[in-house]
Amino acid sequence: MPRPIGIDLFAGVGGMSLGFEQAGFDVVAAVEYDPVHAAAHEFNFPSCATIARSVVHLSGAQIREAAGIGGERVDVVFGGPPCQGFSLIGQRALDDPRNGLVRDYVRIVRELEANYFVFENVKGLTLGEQRKFLEEIIAEFRSIGYNVRLPWRVLNAAHYGVPQDRERLILIGARRGLPLPEYPMAKTIPAGSDLELRGLQHGPSCEDALEDLPDAETFETLNERDWVATGRWGSPSAYAAEMRCLEPESWHFGIPRVWDASILTSSARSEHTEISRRRFAETPSGRVEPISRLFKLPRFGLANTLRAGSDSQRGAFTSPRPIHYRFNRCVTVREMARLHGFPDWFRFHVTKWHGARQIGNAVPPPLARAIAAEIVLASGAAPRRQTTALALGDPNLLAMEMSEAAAHFGVPVPIGSRDRKSGARKRKQIDIERERTPKLLYA
Repeated sequence: MPRPIGIDLFAGVGGMSLGFEQAGFDVVAAVEYDPVHAAAHEFNFPSCATIARSVVHLSGAQIREAAGIGGERVDVVFGGPPCQGFSLIGQRALDDPRNGLVRDYVRIVRELEANYFVFENVKGLTLGEQRKFLEEIIAEFRSIGYNVRLPWRVLNAAHYGVPQDRERLILIGARRGLPLPEYPMAKTIPAGSDLELRGLQHGPSCEDALEDLPDAETFETLNERDWVATGRWGSPSAYAAEMRCLEPESWHFGIPRVWDASILTSSARSEHTEISRRRFAETPSGRVEPISRLFKLPRFGLANTLRAGSDSQRGAFTSPRPIHYRFNRCVTVREMARLHGFPDWFRFHVTKWHGARQIGNAVPPPLARAIAAEIVLASGAAPRRQTTALALGDPNLLAMEMSEAAAHFGVPVPIGSRDRKSGARKRKQIDIERERTPKLLYA
């Protein structure tokens, strides 16, 4: 029996793509406007059709053609369109041109005739005046023939095995006549919480997520590139062992990847002044350092919500990576990925700026997997573990500047975007990496 089919809209680097794959879906197409994010998605999901363009003027038929699925049934469409929320005076919020991407999301769900949809967005959409917009979105889905599971829910990733306090609004819908999925029940108690709930264990802490990782500052090569081959791994917690894919079960129902587990990736070092390091050292865990305004991770608690920073259209502010609980530095991109639930085989852009932005924009894969599992249950699908491993994409995809990524996909450079520095240093990194032969951990 074939696996159910999923399509990711506003895919970013692929947090939801990975969660839905791990729940048993074949994610056959992903639409992402930012070419740099699209390139990283293509690297991690080489068998998925990555469509690097806006959903505006993109039809369901074009998505089907790119995915090569013809008239096959689409089981689920998922994603989180950016929206402004507030309406213009005397108008519906959905009639505000700034919210056009939400209308396009609804339109594509209709054109694909998807059995189910998952709409995710910021918690702020449930507050104050924004609630009116949320009600309009629900009414819009109903108008095209979908029932929506109500009341809507705001889910915290910390209740689904993620060492991070991160809340997202989730809407789940089913085509009229199909069983309506439930929201997933909490699976873990947040680390550091005093709560005791029958049948639930405390989820992973920052220490569980990071303690086995080698310290990036012990490798000089990480000043020049974002990866290093090392044998300095510590003893992993159960959570870290899953991130390292040390057991076949770590892949869930996802497709195993061919990768070299001895390489520490996405770990380029940051430069800090001694004054900054002293301030970091003096900051108590779980508090904000007053000058940089960076949060210091609590060893036995949760990370704060990891943010994406802003893009070049809004000044290109760097994603605020928190301070490590043990080292007097900001966490690396790989450490951010661990705090977000991305396994170690998953790669990000080689620059810290793009890499951190890709994580901060993503839905934590374990949260997406829990939601997707409810879609699988309602649909009656029977997910199966995959044994045939998939080679990851060309490492050059992770080093592309904006103009290079746009050229790769044959699309214009997005308006307002600009390239980040890196140049020859990135090329040297990729040339060295190409000489390595990846090893398969589990097939």
